[in-house]
Amino acid sequence: MSAPDRNSNVTAFSSLVEARSDEIVDKRGKTNSVVWKWFGYRTSDKLQVSACCKMFRRVVPTSSGNTSNLFHHLKQFHPIEHSESQKMRHHKSLSQPETIPPSSSPKPAVSIEKPMQQTQMAAFMPYDKQSKRHKDITKAVTYFLAKDMMSFSTVENVGFRKMISVIDPRYELPGRKYFSRTAIPALYGEVRERVEEQLKSVSYFATTADLWSSRTSEPYLSLTVHFIDQDWKLVSLCLQTVYFPEDHTGEAIADGLADALASWGLREDRQVCITTDSGTNIIKAAELNRWTRLQCFGHRLNSAIEKVNQDKRVDRAIGICKKVVAAFSYSWKKKRDLAAAQEEYHLPKHKLISETPTRWGSRQQMVKRVLEQKRAITEVLSKDKKTRPLVPTWQDVDVLESIDAALSPLLEFTDALSGESYVSVSFLKPVMHLFNTSILKEAADDTALTRTIKTTVMGYLNQKYDDPTMDDLLNMACLVDPRFKLQYTQEEKREYIKEKAVLEMLKGERSVVVREEESREEAMGDTSVPAKKTKRSLASFFQTGPPLLQAQKT
Repeated sequence: MSAPDRNSNVTAFSSLVEARSDEIVDKRGKTNSVVWKWFGYRTSDKLQVSACCKMFRRVVPTSSGNTSNLFHHLKQFHPIEHSESQKMRHHKSLSQPETIPPSSSPKPAVSIEKPMQQTQMAAFMPYDKQSKRHKDITKAVTYFLAKDMMSFSTVENVGFRKMISVIDPRYELPGRKYFSRTAIPALYGEVRERVEEQLKSVSYFATTADLWSSRTSEPYLSLTVHFIDQDWKLVSLCLQTVYFPEDHTGEAIADGLADALASWGLREDRQVCITTDSGTNIIKAAELNRWTRLQCFGHRLNSAIEKVNQDKRVDRAIGICKKVVAAFSYSWKKKRDLAAAQEEYHLPKHKLISETPTRWGSRQQMVKRVLEQKRAITEVLSKDKKTRPLVPTWQDVDVLESIDAALSPLLEFTDALSGESYVSVSFLKPVMHLFNTSILKEAADDTALTRTIKTTVMGYLNQKYDDPTMDDLLNMACLVDPRFKLQYTQEEKREYIKEKAVLEMLKGERSVVVREEESREEAMGDTSVPAKKTKRSLASFFQTGPPLLQAQKT
């Protein structure tokens, strides 16, 4: 055997002897504390002076007979074992008999040690799953998942579980299956029951429907209801977003929307109108159901802007913008250089904006930002021969400036007419009037392209809102809005709109009387429950509201 082999064998044998002599053995004698299940002494420590952790094989300093440091070590480095030790301490304290004081004592000695121990043990014990505290925290986590649309796997993430354990160490977080199969369905049931109760008091309502696809190309149909509650506040509730795998024909959509209303107890004859986009299938669905349909103004404006993009000059300039934004989006070096160029030219430190195809406003914001940063963009792109062809020419800049001059004023109107916290249909005629007389009216300093864009957009909008039925609907909406009344209604149609409003008021009054009689008959017919006289609400004195809206269906 060679010398290196003999040396390695000797080293291995020495390590084996040292490991055996360094093994951790249990404490000798009687051990009153449960903590010694996880601690002991090294074999070399003959007097058993230095306690050692069996898992870390690390010495834990302790004073004579005191195990506090040992429990603290478990709590800090071995939380699972620490929880088990607390349970063992709790069971041990319950199993020990109470100390009976000697009969010679004048008064029985009150032992406070055991209640204090039990209180201390309870402070470390997990909550009972039926306790109020456990239920409240679980409900809060459920609400968080639903309200912020978080995935169920969130409750299994290490960071989330750590946060919960720090907030309340006694709370044991359930797994994802509990939330997906029990907690979330229960919350949905509670919310649906509350919404159904709220819808029972709705006399008239409007709806919004939309067909859309998820990122994984799964089709969905959403339905939102809008109504005025008893406190005269406009309420919007998304009733459902359902998976819609059927062919998106007008007939299938019509049946789906009708079933959706029926499932929530909403009567079709109480629906004032439904707002949709301009898809031919959903337009046909509204016609099949004989529902009054209102075109979404934002979508219609988007369609008008698309007409502008058919101009080759506009199409080229928009294409250049997209390529410029893409060049900076996928290169951190160009982003760094752009920030330096902004500093050099004293430009705002803004990032470039990407276009969202379904929102024309994002395209306009992209154009505006490129124009704002054109000096910095040119500086960065010119330094790289690969991106040098992307530098916008002066012709492209002129086109972009013409687009911006024509369409930038429309951005604020899109946002204003897309709100859900206020009625916007009465704004349509005033906005159209403002477009024709000011915003999209040709100005003396407009370029030829700016005039073309304004004419194209305004011509499309005027054509779409020229329908007589739609015009009556918008006139009635303006009439019941005290800010506008008949101000934007043609002179020759004002008397007709007034007469129509009066007829709807009378019709509404008759329907209220009929509903009150039906309610009274139902109450009198039920002999088990005495009829209760109900007070008229404040809303009942203003019955002109809903019938006037109902006039939109005629």
